[in-house]
Amino acid sequence: MYTLVVIRHGESLWNKENRFTGWKDVDLSEKGIAEAQKAGKLLADKNLTFEIAYTSRLTRAIKTLNFILDALKLQWVPVTKEWRLNERHYGDLQGLNKAETAEKHGEDQVKIWRRSFDTPPPMMAKTNPEHPINDPRYKDVNPNDIPSGESLKDTINRFLPLWDQKISKDILAGKKVLIAAHGNSLRALIKHLEGQTAAEIMAVNVPTGVPLIYQLEKDSSTPSGFKVVGKEFLGDEAAIAEAMAHVASHGNKK
Repeated sequence: MYTLVVIRHGESLWNKENRFTGWKDVDLSEKGIAEAQKAGKLLADKNLTFEIAYTSRLTRAIKTLNFILDALKLQWVPVTKEWRLNERHYGDLQGLNKAETAEKHGEDQVKIWRRSFDTPPPMMAKTNPEHPINDPRYKDVNPNDIPSGESLKDTINRFLPLWDQKISKDILAGKKVLIAAHGNSLRALIKHLEGQTAAEIMAVNVPTGVPLIYQLEKDSSTPSGFKVVGKEFLGDEAAIAEAMAHVASHGNKK
């Protein structure tokens, strides 16, 4: 039996403002800090420990992980910051208010941009100063691999090499792995690990700051190499359901 814990970062300032965030490096809100600290306490209360941690290269996920490791007194655990765990790149939608965008383009169009499996948003020009190709944190990444905008399918394809080459191998080596990432990079993981269809993953909403514990068994017959034998969100069930519904409503008109 193997243990894997994943968590979406705490609420960011742009989550609070209901903006498309994507690869924009936005900090945690006060609520997001509290969510990260609470997540650390919940994991500590379960006496969980970890031997390696993964996060993205975006501040909101890195800080969430740091708060959790502080609560667990595991500051010494090796941390790998992977661009492949970054949020889905929302192209030219980044920075726009989701409700205002729904007013302009219609809720159905925004839902397609947010929730369709293989429809990308309007692409961001590489000449745009906000394009990640200009960000020094990605100077080690092949420029051809850096997205200008992504569908969920694109995000999954970007994530899978990390799973196959590193994360799954750490799990099979018996290491307890903690991942702090983003709503869509975690949906990529969830779809792959649980063997969900494109339609099923479209209905999945990942709440901020809520640890998700997987118990896994090795199963070479599955694409991920594992069978999920246990799955548990930590926290109050009603509050988690409300948080999921809140995520789902972000693309609605005001």
